[in-house]
Amino acid sequence: MTVPSLLLALLIALSYGVLYHLLRGGGGGRLLLYLLLSVLGFTAGHLFGAWRGWVFLPLGLLNLGMSSLGSVLFLLAGDWFSRTETKP
Repeated sequence: MTVPSLLLALLIALSYGVLYHLLRGGGGGRLLLYLLLSVLGFTAGHLFGAWRGWVFLPLGLLNLGMSSLGSVLFLLAGDWFSRTETKP
């Protein structure tokens, strides 16, 4: 991937994290968690799509569909796991 593609991917992934934070709320720690989860999910979705050969909504060199799906899945799973409480 080229540098502009990587920057666009990072911008889109961080936008997903910020949007999720606006919808779910929370403090600064949650924002950092959502940003990290979104970037990791975006990367995992793109790599998984490239590995399987699945192309969904291509945007230049970026597989936007699979990347977005990975980001959303990581955000939902990470939010769910972070909100579970342990019993003493």
